Amino acid sequence: MTNISDAHVKVHFRMEVDEDGWPPASVESLWALDLGDGTVRLDNTPWFVRGVASGDVVRVDVDDDGLLWAGETVQASENCTIRLIVLKDGGSTAARQTVLETFHRLGTTGEGIEQFRMVALDIPPEADIRRIRTLLEHGDENGWWHWEEGCVTAAWRASAGTEDD
Repeated sequence: MTNISDAHVKVHFRMEVDEDGWPPASVESLWALDLGDGTVRLDNTPWFVRGVASGDVVRVDVDDDGLLWAGETVQASENCTIRLIVLKDGGSTAARQTVLETFHRLGTTGEGIEQFRMVALDIPPEADIRRIRTLLEHGDENGWWHWEEGCVTAAWRASAGTEDD
């Protein structure tokens, strides 16, 4: 994420919590840049919200308390959101940092969160998607992490050899 400015706002996303209690909250708030026309551009990587990525333009509604609530995505950024639960070294701070640095060399940005031993990756279209996917699969096979797709693009799907999802 970039530095917070006066143009940044918090946008709230409602989420469905499954029978196992995941995700661990029914609302996630993301930083976004207010575009001044009832839309915002997301400016950080979602931890739990599915179907959106950093850079997406989202329509917002304001409630009676002045809170912004996310609506439809009006322009996708072509970024992907991938989340990992880091297993290596119990998901320690050092292990999460190593994961971030390793994927950063392949063109991603992201951040880690201690509470869930997670790393959320923002993968722009110019990143080395094939190498990122190969590394994700390798790490999963070796028990370093589990990963999931939070928001993916046609280019991401093509890297697995499956265009349709």
